Amino acid sequence: MRLTQPRLEPLAEEKWDDETREILERLQVDGRVFNIFRTLAAHPKLLKQWLVFGNYILRKSTLPPRERELLILRIGWLCRAEYEWGQHALIGKRVGLTNDEINRAKEGPDAPGWSEFDATLLRAADELHAQAFISDPVWNALAASYNTQQLLDLIFTVGQYNLVSMALNTLGVQLDEGVGGFES
Repeated sequence: MRLTQPRLEPLAEEKWDDETREILERLQVDGRVFNIFRTLAAHPKLLKQWLVFGNYILRKSTLPPRERELLILRIGWLCRAEYEWGQHALIGKRVGLTNDEINRAKEGPDAPGWSEFDATLLRAADELHAQAFISDPVWNALAASYNTQQLLDLIFTVGQYNLVSMALNTLGVQLDEGVGGFES
């Protein structure tokens, strides 16, 4: 973790107003609310609107879940967002990524063992992170397999998780109990 203490403490339940309670109670998993949501609850109107977009990217996008998670893991690694990495390593396993693939995402598109398309996905994330642009060779390789909606969802997935990584890192959102970081 870049910061060992949060810059903005997750909002304690006794401080939730009615609007915040309405939002956060819907986000509970096994009776708890993740630190990211409790932290962003400091600005409930922002949290509420961001959740609409974030929910689309995570649950309703046209990307196959395994490919979406590869992109998220790669941008999380590039941004050094340990919180994001830990959460999406777990999600990645649930959608079919192996431990080896998750760890190899750290090495990037040139690591041995990737299919040609998986390497292209990782290269797209690398290019978007480094240049805010996908090169013609990578775009053409993606377009050979993805339709227009999937191409757009890819760009917005990497962008969404770049944004989230910036917030997590800057705010010092700490790992949730039971969630590993880069070493998991």
